[in-house]
Amino acid sequence: MHPKAFDAAKAVRCAGDQGKFWEMHDRLFASQQALEPWNAHAEALALKVPEFEQCMKSDKHDEAIRADAKEAQKAGLTGTPSFLLTVTDPKDPKKVKGVTHIIGAQPFERFKAEIEKALTAK
Repeated sequence: MHPKAFDAAKAVRCAGDQGKFWEMHDRLFASQQALEPWNAHAEALALKVPEFEQCMKSDKHDEAIRADAKEAQKAGLTGTPSFLLTVTDPKDPKKVKGVTHIIGAQPFERFKAEIEKALTAK
């Protein structure tokens, strides 16, 4: 993880508290070279900035972020974006099996090849 990854995850969750999770997510991915100050992104999304700043200073989302990171590491996902390709169990569609993962921004052809390989292996 890069040094600002934890705070970026926190900013997204704090924005989510105000109903703007995906808006903050998309904004931070589009602004990776200018993540700070975090409240500038909150202002741009018309969040209640004092609430956002209070959330960022708190540990409200810390445990959940660490748990997510731990699960990602267990799955072999080491960067963002990361994609885990899975297949469902035909007997129980709630069960999935990880087939492979793709780390980082990759061209369409890479996804296509991995998906075709997963479908063939199924």
